[in-house]
Order: sequence, then structure tokens, then C-alpha cells
Amino acid sequence: MARLFGTDGVRGLANADLTAELALGLAVAAARVMGSDRTGRPRLRAIVGRDPRASGEFLEAAVVAGLASAGVDVTRVQVLPTPGLAWLVADAEADFGVMLSASHNPMPDNGIKFFARGGVKLPDEVEDAIEAELGAAWTRPLGDRVGRVVQDDRAVERYIDHLVASLGSAGALDGLKVVVDAANGAAWRTGPAAFAAQGAEVVAIHDQPDGLTINDHCGSTDLTSLRQTVLDRGADLGVALDGDADRCLAVDADGAVVDGDQILAILALALKRAGRLHLDTVVATVMSNLGFIQAMAAHGVRVDQTKVGDRYVLESMNANHFSLGGEQSGHVIMSQFATTGDGVLTGLHLAAQVVRSGRPLAELAQVMVRLPQVTVNVPKVDRSRVNLDSGVNAAVEAASDRLAGRGRVLLRPSGTEAVVRVMVEAETEAEAKAEADGLVEVVRRRLAL
Repeated sequence: MARLFGTDGVRGLANADLTAELALGLAVAAARVMGSDRTGRPRLRAIVGRDPRASGEFLEAAVVAGLASAGVDVTRVQVLPTPGLAWLVADAEADFGVMLSASHNPMPDNGIKFFARGGVKLPDEVEDAIEAELGAAWTRPLGDRVGRVVQDDRAVERYIDHLVASLGSAGALDGLKVVVDAANGAAWRTGPAAFAAQGAEVVAIHDQPDGLTINDHCGSTDLTSLRQTVLDRGADLGVALDGDADRCLAVDADGAVVDGDQILAILALALKRAGRLHLDTVVATVMSNLGFIQAMAAHGVRVDQTKVGDRYVLESMNANHFSLGGEQSGHVIMSQFATTGDGVLTGLHLAAQVVRSGRPLAELAQVMVRLPQVTVNVPKVDRSRVNLDSGVNAAVEAASDRLAGRGRVLLRPSGTEAVVRVMVEAETEAEAKAEADGLVEVVRRRLAL
């Protein structure tokens, strides 16, 4: 049986894969696992939030009911970004938090993410314990031992204050015109408000969530309207958030995309200049563009590369007390201010670098040159043999030799599907595509199911 928890909580088609019954059961199981060592201590406190997708309403109700029935006191904060929920858990010293969101996924999907005390993601062993507890017999609390439910109407405002304060002095974005694409998602208030509070002239788009249009041709999954609005309104830059605002991509004044690697490079060098980049190291994944690695080396910054997934970036950061890490997709983690990727926080600090440096974003982004990168998903193959098959290994080695010093090859099995992802970087798009096409054929032939 497949593991219920994926790389970022439990996710699936709402009311089909992810039902109210499952949400309630997970909440009860989480309460029992989180409270397993609290004999004689005060009962658990949890904070529950969600993004604005329609299914979040009934799933939130199920989670709250499950937690309270298991004796957990619950604070509902309703719609706010995932990093906001994580920050509130830490700020309020709650025992754990639950976020209802499917992040950048389309509206019909939803997900349940758990955060432990301190606003950090759960380790695999705790997720496994929750899954094992699901459906087990338990003794229900009665009378005054059931949990109580309250609502915090100021949670969003407190989180905005935290974001604004992270830039230090007031007016850090004075004179800047910024387009903020909120993806009709969880940051529809926090994104525009935080930029405006620091003095930016804000043009907000896709900031009217109706529960149905989250991530729909907007936000970080589709930059078309953001690019056009930046050009039409003569903005200095634009930032695009995803549905739960844990990632951020940007466009410069000419509408050119600035991806997560470029944002990470800009912030890394800014922190290094300020003496705040711990051990002059930034954490990134193996999917980061080779141009990023080369640029960091040229500026004396070491790159610690992890497996794909922000949880692995976080593991390295937490283990080594690193200041900054992130992914090409726009998950950027600034450990001084957040315990997870925070799109609004990232956008604010990126915009602040434009003001502080007196240089446009396009010029700042030139710190690295992106090598052409081609990624192809090969379906219906045995992903478990991708690193074991001699023919595949030989093809990868040959391609790597041809690209030595000028590019690289990466084959990665999907974590959830019978898919192998073939990624090739080279000096030209044509060369990258040719090498990728050759590897795809080898994978398809050697690993066919």
C-alpha cells in the first residue's frame, strides 16, 4: 500500500481521494500522536488555517471537529498563507498547526499539511506514526475534557506586521511600483498589504478569490498576465505567488522572468555582503541550474545541494544553521524570519534589493546566466531501476562525458508516479534537447513496464 503522506503532507482530489472522513481521521490521529508524551500536562493547542479553495471549507470543519473531539483546543485563523500558519504556530507557542491547502495544484485538489511545535514540518517518522494511528481504537474525552474552538480575527494582521518588520526600517520600498499576483489564493490580503505598508505603489491582480479560481491561469504557475500587467502599468517589477503563497517568482520591468535560482542568487549575495550568510553557504536542490552553481562559486559562495523538495532543503538548513536555501520553483527559505518557504517574504526582500542597490531587477538577475535546461517526463517505466540498470547508467555516463564542464545530466524517479524525469543542461537549447531525446529513448526501452 502506498504511503499516505507525500513530500508535502496528504494531497489529492478533494471529496474523492481527500474526504471529510479522512480529514477527521487524520486530525484525531495527529492529536493522539502529538499528545502521546503529554501525560499530566495541559492539553494540546493547535492552530488551523486554509487557502480559499471551496473544498477547504468542509475539510477545515472536519479537521477542527476531529481535533476538538480528541481533546485539542483549536484556534481557527481561516484564510492565510501556509508560511503564515507556520509563523503563527511558532509565535503563539502552539503545539502544532494544520493547513488545508494543495499549494500550486488546481482548484479541485486539496491537501492537509501538519506543522510541529515551532512551526516546522513533521519528520517522516511522525507522519508514519500518524498514518499508523489512523482508524485505531481510542478513548474519547468527555465533558470538560473535549477541546474548545475559538477564532483569531487578528491573525492575518499580526502576520503582515511580521512580514513588514522583516525589512527593518519603514519605507524600505519607497518609490517602487510593484505588481503583485496573488493567484486568487491565500495571500490575496497579505501580499498587497505588506508591499504597500513598506511604501511600494502596489498594483494587485488576481486578488479576488472566490474559492474556484485559485491558480487558474495566474500566479507562479502562469506568469502571462503578470508580465503583461508589468508592461502595461510601467511597473519596476512583478511578483507572482502560488495558491498558498509559499513560493515566489518574479518578472523584471521588461517582463522577463526571474526564476527561483536567480532570486536565490540575488538574496545570497546580499546576505553575504551584509555578513549574514552563515558559512557563506546557500542550500539548493540538484535541480538548480548549473549557471546558479557557477555564479555562486565565482562569488565565493558554497552551494549545499539536496534532493528535490523544500523539506530536504530545510533539513540541511536546520542541521547546519544555514541562513538561506531554496528551489528553482520559487520556494525560498530565509531562516531568520521563517521556518518554511514564504513567497511574500521573498518578494519583499527581493524588491528591497532593487531599492538598496539602485539597480533594476534585470541587472541584478544578471548575476547568473541560466544554461538552457530541458526536462522530459518518461511515463510507464519502472522508476525503481533508474539507478540500477547498466544500459541507462552507461547512457548517462556517455552524455555526461560529452557535456563535461559545459552542462550536466540528471535522471530522477518521480516520488508518486511510474515516471522518470530526464533533465539535461547544455550550452545551447539544441544540444540539451538532443542529449535529452537520446536518454529518453534509452530509459523508455530499458525500463519499460
